[in-house]
Amino acid sequence: MDLEELAELTRRWLSGGEQRSRGGRPLPDVFVLQSSQPTPLAATLYEPVACLILQGAKEVLLGDAVYHLGPGDILVVSHDVPVNSRITTARPGEPYLAIILSLDVSLLRSLYDEAGRAAGDVDVERGGTPALASTAADPRLVDAIARYLALVEDEVAAKVLASAIRREIHFRLLMAPSGGMLRNLLRHDSHASMVAMAISRIREGYRETIAVPELAREVGMSASSLHKHFRAITSTTPLQFQKDLRLLEARRLLMAGQHAVSDVAYEVGYESPNQFSREYSRKYGVPPS
Repeated sequence: MDLEELAELTRRWLSGGEQRSRGGRPLPDVFVLQSSQPTPLAATLYEPVACLILQGAKEVLLGDAVYHLGPGDILVVSHDVPVNSRITTARPGEPYLAIILSLDVSLLRSLYDEAGRAAGDVDVERGGTPALASTAADPRLVDAIARYLALVEDEVAAKVLASAIRREIHFRLLMAPSGGMLRNLLRHDSHASMVAMAISRIREGYRETIAVPELAREVGMSASSLHKHFRAITSTTPLQFQKDLRLLEARRLLMAGQHAVSDVAYEVGYESPNQFSREYSRKYGVPPS
């Protein structure tokens, strides 16, 4: 199946109920997103995913890098990373459509040896490679994703074929031009892997004070090396990454409308509500409320 056939499958699933009008999960590891209008630039945290644009266009900012994505483009995210993104092209008759596949690192690792050798650069770790990579999607990958989505319409086939197609999709992603960082991530001795461990520790303890030298020792790096490679991959520093996590969680709590600003400040790890308000205003352009 090609991109248009995949888009049609997606539209058919979205038309299955009012609750699906903006998107949803046709499969446990697949999220379909639809928007009938452009969206403002917004901060968010990307986790390891592959995002295939079916219709419309999107813009993603990671540090100074800007990724312009249109139909047929795929964005591969290897690490948890804070970004700013917006939908730039969408309208009621021709909405933005995208399929977002969560990456299974365990499955990627099971494919790593064979896929890495075939790709020919398993032992090469290029400095300065960011966590995001975009490219035109291989037609074979598009076909595999389409066959995977089609399983929502065939329960028997889903039971028999789902795991095999998921494996194929992950294999195609590893083999793609954008798969280099994924392959590096799967090497336990790589900077990409060590940065991923550091990110995991920051996420687990984002409310607590972080000592970068101690964090570096925990993941097997010097403080200077961690700082260098963390920035190369995420376009930020470990401490700024922690701050972004705190502010993203604070925004989520405030949007729920059930917490006072000072309570939110303490909940996400700030010792001073005034400092929290300053940093929140600096990031989002409005004071917390």
